[in-house]
Amino acid sequence: MHKWIMFIVFAAASILGVVLLTTQLPGKPVDEAASLPPGVTLMKVEASADFVFDKKEYKVKKGDKVKLKLVNKSGVHGLAIPDLGIDLQGDKMEQDVTFDKPGKYEMHCAVMCGTGHQDMKAVLIVE
Repeated sequence: MHKWIMFIVFAAASILGVVLLTTQLPGKPVDEAASLPPGVTLMKVEASADFVFDKKEYKVKKGDKVKLKLVNKSGVHGLAIPDLGIDLQGDKMEQDVTFDKPGKYEMHCAVMCGTGHQDMKAVLIVE
C-alpha cells in the first residue's frame, strides 16, 4: 500500500515539475534595436542602486539619430544632459535625439536617489 502512495506522490510531483518548467520559463530576450526605424540606433543607459551608470563614457557620432533609453536596474534614477536639453525621469524614460554638435557632455542622475547621487555621473562624447 505504501508503494502506491509513493508512486502517486512521485507521479504528481513529476507532472507538476513538467508543468512549471513549460509555463514558468522566462521569455527569450528581445532585440530592442531590431524594432527601430532604419538609421536609428539604440543607446541604452543602465542605472543601479550602487549610484553608477553601466559605463563611464558613451560615444556617438555627429549626426547620429539615437533612441536614448534609461533602464533602472535597481533604485529610482533619472538621466539628464542639460547642455542637450535631455531629461529622462518618471514616465519619460526614452527620447529620440539627433546629436548634431560635437563635444563632451556631462550626464548625471536627475532624481535624488540617495547618498551617492552627486557622484552618479558619466560622459557623452559626440565625435
